[in-house]
Amino acid sequence: MALPSRRQRRLGIDIWPGFVDALSQLLIIIIFVVMIFTAAQFYLTSALSGSESAVSSLQKEIAILRDRLALDDKTSKDLSENLAQVSSQLQASIAARDQLQAQVADLTARVDESSSTARNELSDKDAALAQKDTALKAAQDQAALLNQQILALRDQLARIAAALDISEQKAKDQDVQISDLGRRLNAALASKVQELASYRSEFFGRLREILGDRPDIRIVGDRFVFQSEVLFAPGSADLGLDARHELDLLGGALRQIAAKIPPEIPWVLRVDGHTDIRPILNSPVFKSNWELSSARAISVVQYLIALGVPAQRLVAAGFAEFQPLDTAATEDAYRRNRRIELKLTER
Repeated sequence: MALPSRRQRRLGIDIWPGFVDALSQLLIIIIFVVMIFTAAQFYLTSALSGSESAVSSLQKEIAILRDRLALDDKTSKDLSENLAQVSSQLQASIAARDQLQAQVADLTARVDESSSTARNELSDKDAALAQKDTALKAAQDQAALLNQQILALRDQLARIAAALDISEQKAKDQDVQISDLGRRLNAALASKVQELASYRSEFFGRLREILGDRPDIRIVGDRFVFQSEVLFAPGSADLGLDARHELDLLGGALRQIAAKIPPEIPWVLRVDGHTDIRPILNSPVFKSNWELSSARAISVVQYLIALGVPAQRLVAAGFAEFQPLDTAATEDAYRRNRRIELKLTER
């Protein structure tokens, strides 16, 4: 067998130290791994101990959570009931909100309408105010014009006052004359009145002579009185034949006296018609005693005018039942109150 070559020996000698080094490094690695494993084992042991404590704590917390979950279930049930109640209230609130929104819309429409009306009224008031301003300006202008006229009037009044001062003396002198004229006029009037009274007395005296002493024709004070029955039928204003005869005598005497009375004496013969207090019933012509009494007085006046008595010297008046001679409720009183009165008096 051949001996190994030198190269082969060199190679065998060179590998061993490397192998040792490799083993050393492997040993170191193994020791390191063992140390790491030991440390990891220790760490895991500690961690497991901590985990057991944590698990125990977690179990306790889970128990607590279960209790809380049971409580939460009850709370959830209560909350569900409350939620249902709140939902009902919410629906009611929504309905109330809708109603309020409708009311708000209605109020808004009313406010808009009121605003429109207010704006229109404001516009009208503005127009009225403008008119008032125009009227005020016109009034101010008129007031200024009136002030000027007042100043002019004051000047005229001053001149008139001066003229009055001058005329006062003349007036004093004329007062004496007027006073004298007044006395003379009063005397003249008194004379005319006395003269008319004398003619009245003569007229009534002539009538008394002509008509005679009759109970249905009499003199009362300054009046000559005919009972209505002498001249008119009941409820009528038409003169009968006997009435015309009596008025013919009256008209003749009146014409004779009228011819004697001076024209400057303002005399008239007043013919007054009177009725009793009882109202007219079922009369197709007269609706009241006013109409009957007036119609009778007018009939007498018209007949005297036809006899030639001047119309301007005659007056007709109706007094109905409101000037009675006798207030008793008897037939005799009624008869006395139904009458025609003649009075010669001043106009």
